[in-house]
Amino acid sequence: MKIVIVSDAWYPQVNGVVRTLTKTREGLESLGHQVLMITPEAFRTIPCPTYPEIRLSIFPGRKVSALINEFNPDHLHIATEGPLGLAARAFAVRQQIAFTTAYHTRFPEYIKSRIHLPLACTYFFLRWFHKPGNAVMAPTNAVLEDLKRWRIGKPVIWPRGVDLDLFKPDQKPCSQTQNKTPIFINVGRVSVEKNLEAFLDLPLQGEKWIVGDGPALNGFKKQYPEVRFWGSKQMSELPAIYNQADVFVFPSRTDTFGLVLLEAMACGLPVAAYPVTGPIDVIGSSDAGALDEDLGKACAKALKLKGEHARAHAETFSWEIATEIFASHLVVAGQSQDSYRVEDNPHKSNHGLGRAISAAKNSWAGLVYAVKEESAFRQELVLAAILAPLAIWMPATILETGAMLGTLLFVLIVELLNSSVEAAVDRISYSKHGLSKRAKDYGSAAVMLALLLCGLTYAVIFTKYFL
Repeated sequence: MKIVIVSDAWYPQVNGVVRTLTKTREGLESLGHQVLMITPEAFRTIPCPTYPEIRLSIFPGRKVSALINEFNPDHLHIATEGPLGLAARAFAVRQQIAFTTAYHTRFPEYIKSRIHLPLACTYFFLRWFHKPGNAVMAPTNAVLEDLKRWRIGKPVIWPRGVDLDLFKPDQKPCSQTQNKTPIFINVGRVSVEKNLEAFLDLPLQGEKWIVGDGPALNGFKKQYPEVRFWGSKQMSELPAIYNQADVFVFPSRTDTFGLVLLEAMACGLPVAAYPVTGPIDVIGSSDAGALDEDLGKACAKALKLKGEHARAHAETFSWEIATEIFASHLVVAGQSQDSYRVEDNPHKSNHGLGRAISAAKNSWAGLVYAVKEESAFRQELVLAAILAPLAIWMPATILETGAMLGTLLFVLIVELLNSSVEAAVDRISYSKHGLSKRAKDYGSAAVMLALLLCGLTYAVIFTKYFL
């Protein structure tokens, strides 16, 4: 299959969405499919306010359409709701192409935490965005139920996986505290929506490590000088860091899944988290972690858990299975044979100032044709030359004068439209046909009604002032 995946989230970002799409592409290609990623790399971009790692593509519509057209995919998947996702959605709707979408992030909750926009507003946008899709893929059952509750698209489950060859325990025994002092670690974006203060404020007996970058990093470094901040790390560097720690602490209440949970467990790290969407779906009732509304208690419980249980639980999450499920949700991005594609029309290639100049030339040519070839239009021009000065001369109000001149212009406009209908009919065939006659009669009737409206307007105003 030829598959297009459109995503506003891509490298140099390193987050769950990017990792998910990277592994999915690798899995699809290993199955023999061709995959085209449409990402900000191919576009002019600006940094997203408050989230500069995200690059927002500028006016990507034409290029997105061209890339999809050129690739001619069997399936189209829109992964994000940003500028590229909006452009791909618009193209698919316009061309009547079936597509799927995904819900990776609790976008409404993030927006609310930043600018206090009510959830209903953002969910309204999401409802609109995902409505025309054939399926919206959600990472967990809890997220799926949320989407149903907010009436967003047609939700289906698309689980996640973990690279068990990259993320694995060291040869050292996977027992509880392998360090003299326990090390509690969090890996991810350092920002307000991750609720990291709930972890950093805990009075834990041990070290706290934060791996990642983000807008809150510098502030946290000053506020928590006792915490070790590693900064951003490549994925290949993470296993060695995971393997030095004893417990992975996940204080987020808004993540839909949390791939870092799987990575940590795959390295033999038990997880401490709140009992919310994400941790509930990933950890459940297993011995891989501890969930508690008191995060400190969860950390204490997790410290007593065995690393081999965390590893065994992580092994139940496979990228191969996740990729096969993703592929099963895809829909054929076909369209009906009689549908119109504007990109195939050679007369629709002009844009911007060139289009305006070309339109002005064509409009002038239309007026010249009408004067030269349409006797009815010439007669109406003579009528306008007589009635327009009369309207200006009459002692009428500005609105009354405007009404008289407006109806005169309306007659000329309708006559031009009638002439265009006649030209189109004659272009198809000069032969007599009932439908051809009907089309021309409709146009003639429109001109007659316009003339009646003009005459009635002049008669009423003339009567008011002279009779």
